Amino acid sequence: MPVVRDLRVLLRLTDFRRLLTVRLLSQCADGVYQVALAAYVVFSPEKQTSPGAIASAMAVLLLPYSVVGPFAGVLLDRWQRRQVFLYGNLLRAVLASGTALLILASVPDWLFYASALSVTAVNRFVLSGLSAALPRVVDADRLVMANSLSPTAGTLAATAGGGLAFAVRLVASDSDAVVVLLGAALYLSAALSSLRMGRELLGPDPDQVQPRLKAALASTVRGLADGMRHLSQRPAAARALAAMTLMRFCFGALTVMVLMLARYAWSDGQEGGSEGLALLGVAAGFSGAGFFAAAVLTPWAVGRLGPYGWMVMCAASAAVLEPGLALPFLPVPMMIAAFVLGLTTQAAKITTDTVVQSAVDDAYRGRVFSIYDVLFNVAFVGAAATAAVILPADGRSAPLVVTVAVIYAVVAATLLRWRRVGGVS
Repeated sequence: MPVVRDLRVLLRLTDFRRLLTVRLLSQCADGVYQVALAAYVVFSPEKQTSPGAIASAMAVLLLPYSVVGPFAGVLLDRWQRRQVFLYGNLLRAVLASGTALLILASVPDWLFYASALSVTAVNRFVLSGLSAALPRVVDADRLVMANSLSPTAGTLAATAGGGLAFAVRLVASDSDAVVVLLGAALYLSAALSSLRMGRELLGPDPDQVQPRLKAALASTVRGLADGMRHLSQRPAAARALAAMTLMRFCFGALTVMVLMLARYAWSDGQEGGSEGLALLGVAAGFSGAGFFAAAVLTPWAVGRLGPYGWMVMCAASAAVLEPGLALPFLPVPMMIAAFVLGLTTQAAKITTDTVVQSAVDDAYRGRVFSIYDVLFNVAFVGAAATAAVILPADGRSAPLVVTVAVIYAVVAATLLRWRRVGGVS
């Protein structure tokens, strides 16, 4: 297989192999920690979980990416990246251990969320640093290959970490603190593995002149504003982003609904909900299978239908299938819905990535993708907040299911109209 052959070539490069190890351990720890956070908020026997609590947890997990993300590069151009991996992961190991102690002490929720927010905020620097360091360990001819395989391997590591967290929590007497400590141990391992690389290896070069920090931060703000103006002049990209944002909103709202169903409707919510947690893990697996199917189908579908045509198909399929599968509020049809929505949402994202890359000038592409990242995460958090208002305690809400179906239908109809009027495929 070409992918296996390409990976074998890259793994012969010692420094790439060491950087990849840091990524795999860091993102595996992220998967463990994020599942531990979600499980504590949703499935702890002593907590009466509400949609509002879930929305708060999602805000903690995602908003740091949106707030910190655009500015991370400014600081990464001033700090040695090897040291970012070392101290960033050490800091997360300490903070995650603190989170475990807070869980055991049953502290007020705001203190727990503050601790979790601190852990996830550091993550943006580590992930951005991994991407920025890649050209320092791979030659130019192999950089595209490395950019394709390295993040994919990290995503698989995060998924594996999430699965490991589910398994440990079910085995270790529903102990969320144990799972968090496992994440802390993996963060520590990532920090120690970074020491295998030289301090100067990953850059930035010390002789590079950087503007003052205040000027650099102001420049970042101006750059985002310039990116917005450029995006407004590229209707194909702007429309694809708008459609993707709404579809991400729908996916987020339904995610909260499934969490509540798993906690109360599909298990005995007073007994910790081990059965519900297992079903939630299965739903996550089905959604992940949908993501994989989207990666396989999208290149072929875009070639046949065009980017807008494939997005229309995705939104329309979700509008038709989602209410029929979700309204019974039963596990089996909901698992099928998780696959369908994982496929349609990820397919729309892959297509949007392609449209933005094609329609936006190279000089503005980084800034537009920063805006994309903000929209993507804020839409999910906004969906969680909306679901918190609509959902009843057990998660069964026909109005939410119907509303989401209507949004999907509006997205499909609007994209179809833009495709015809704008003459784009």
